[in-house]
Amino acid sequence: MHKKLLIPGPTEVSKEILQEQTQHLIGHREKEFSTLYGGITEKLTKFFQLTPDIKPTVTTGSGTLWFDIVARSVVKQKALACVNGAFSKRAAQTIQACGKETDILEVEMGKAIKPDMVAEKLEKGGYDTITVCHNETSTGVRSPIKEIAHMIRKDYPEVIIAVDAVSSLAGDKLIPSEIDCDIIFSSTQKCFALPPGLAVSLVNDRAIERAKTVPNRGGYTDMVEIFEFEKKHQTPFTPNISLLYALDKRMDLLLAETYDGVYQRHLDMANYTQKWAKKHFAMFPEAGYESITVSCINNTQNKDVKALNQQLAEKGYLISAGYGTLADKTFRIGHMGEWKLEDLKQVINLIDEIWQIN
Repeated sequence: MHKKLLIPGPTEVSKEILQEQTQHLIGHREKEFSTLYGGITEKLTKFFQLTPDIKPTVTTGSGTLWFDIVARSVVKQKALACVNGAFSKRAAQTIQACGKETDILEVEMGKAIKPDMVAEKLEKGGYDTITVCHNETSTGVRSPIKEIAHMIRKDYPEVIIAVDAVSSLAGDKLIPSEIDCDIIFSSTQKCFALPPGLAVSLVNDRAIERAKTVPNRGGYTDMVEIFEFEKKHQTPFTPNISLLYALDKRMDLLLAETYDGVYQRHLDMANYTQKWAKKHFAMFPEAGYESITVSCINNTQNKDVKALNQQLAEKGYLISAGYGTLADKTFRIGHMGEWKLEDLKQVINLIDEIWQIN
């Protein structure tokens, strides 16, 4: 039996989207491909309300690839990496692995990165790039990226701001021009409700110009080359054409639902899940910084999540245990992508029945 996924990713993919991948392949240097790809970036521009100085690009690879792209193409001398969970820590480790000097601003898991914390570190000077995770999937924490970016732009205008929005872009409300960040990137297996394999990124001209001054950008990670090919509605290397067909269809569906509609649907699911969690358990994130795409719940009743999933599987569903060191302490419910509130209610009712809570 297929288990419908309410995990933090990959998320559930509809048969309609899966079917799009069965189209015949086309040559990635043919006009037909440029028409397909140019249409996708046009739809991304419209959906995310991009101003002329912000360019979309779709790279074959996971969102994690952009940790390397930022490290190799954006960081010149020294980066500040904000860490509040497993995936933001991975970003910091990647920049270090690329040989760039990296300072780390780390807070306790469950806590958010806040503007005053960032300002205190930036006051020391010497940073040219900062990385911040908007939605830390391991802890369900949503950091106030808009406030952080506005502070940086005002007081440290030379610093490039790169935002990991892997589990929030196309679900949460993230308009790049309003946030005033330089780079924001995501993966298709989260809120875009596609199979894994593509990274969607929104990059402004300032970041591209910075990249032109950085040597040794690599090959696949050369951001300058990526955007040179964007001018021709192409990609530097062979892309996953089948997934691009699926993304093209997904963008049609997102545009039809509207940006505000998508955000409100995700917000409604988060509010419902977190109200239930607070009634029976407790939320893991600090109050006021809860994600709207994945709820990380403190397992205060010491329930057996593995046994729960075995019984949920019989009904055709799957949620997630805690991540890493939080495995036994928390559990996570992903409510992103195509899920609707009425579907989510059914699953939570099943959990109530299995765990005999009311």
